[in-house]
Amino acid sequence: MTSGRHFLQIPGPTNVPERVLRAMDRPVPDHRGPEMPSLVAEIRNGLRAIFRSERGEPVLFPGSGTGAWEASIVNTLSPGERVLSFENGHFAHLYGDAARKLAMQVDEVKLRWGDAVTESDIQANLKPEHRAVLIVHNETSTGVTTDVAAVRRAIDRTGLEPLLLVDVVSALGSIDFRMDEWRVDVALTGTQKGLMLPPGGAILCVGPRALEAAEKNRTPRYFYDWRPVIRDMQQGFFPYTPPTLLLFGLREALRMLLDEGLDNVLARHARLAEATREAVSAWGLKMLAGDPARASNSLTAVVVDAIDSGAVVKVAAERLNLALGVGLGQLRGRVFRIGHLGSLNELEVLATLAGTELALLYSGQTIELGVGVAAAQRFFAGIPAAAPPQSAKPRVATPERVG
Repeated sequence: MTSGRHFLQIPGPTNVPERVLRAMDRPVPDHRGPEMPSLVAEIRNGLRAIFRSERGEPVLFPGSGTGAWEASIVNTLSPGERVLSFENGHFAHLYGDAARKLAMQVDEVKLRWGDAVTESDIQANLKPEHRAVLIVHNETSTGVTTDVAAVRRAIDRTGLEPLLLVDVVSALGSIDFRMDEWRVDVALTGTQKGLMLPPGGAILCVGPRALEAAEKNRTPRYFYDWRPVIRDMQQGFFPYTPPTLLLFGLREALRMLLDEGLDNVLARHARLAEATREAVSAWGLKMLAGDPARASNSLTAVVVDAIDSGAVVKVAAERLNLALGVGLGQLRGRVFRIGHLGSLNELEVLATLAGTELALLYSGQTIELGVGVAAAQRFFAGIPAAAPPQSAKPRVATPERVG
């Protein structure tokens, strides 16, 4: 491990801002004490604002996005009911697999890992017997964002009324999401990505139809039964011992997002993402995203053909103290992932890109040092990309030319 700051540039957990760390640096309170109702009320209101929902009920469980998957399934579906899912990445597959292991019948449509779910995918596969549709808004393994508004339009065109359950784990607070406008029935996330917190919390926002489904379904549930959680949170408490210090951090993180303004937060993420994509193009590499319009604003999955992507991640960690995301599932060894979500600015992205260039070089990738950073700088500065001078052929750096 090298000295200096650790660059945590995986697609989550993300960097925790100083304001959030300070908010959590306090004595552990009584979780049934007098300060809890105002804390929980502010969190509920803040989460509604981030989910863009006036009708949804926020729900918090200790856990992660995986726990939120389970909560979304066991509260809305009964054993044996059919659901439609789309395997367009590692986490989309796991969400469907969770439903299968919880005794649902899952019709899984296999798509290319790197493609988004489209309106035609919905219309071609949705059947009257499907009780729910499972969608991963932003597939963290591939760096691809599905247009949930288009998914809603496609469902409406069929005339069918399945529940729409959406994983927004690497989208919320980073990519535009509108729960009420898109009539999403359940949206779920974790604390450790766009919400800028340590891992430890599973968060859902539950719409009216999902609340109704929870009263009728026959799936056994105890810890993940959201009904007592909603009831107690409305009073400012929890039916279990919550991660209290994480709650103080969550309140501060929500304040930070709302102080910046959600639209400004999303615009910042879009800007940092586009600079990263400019760098990847300048390196002569490709993104995994098949449609550039659907490339994620929270992470970029970079394809490397000549070398093992795992070597890039390994050397970045060992020589540069830079954490990049590995390829997951069938993408292992083929892609690495650059996270650019959460508490992040232009200078931090430029430093990440500079480190990534060195990691590529050290791993055996032929690359001209500086071109990616320069491309990102030009984008930030609003300078059009210039054609290279005809009279000067740049000297390409290779591992042999760098010590």
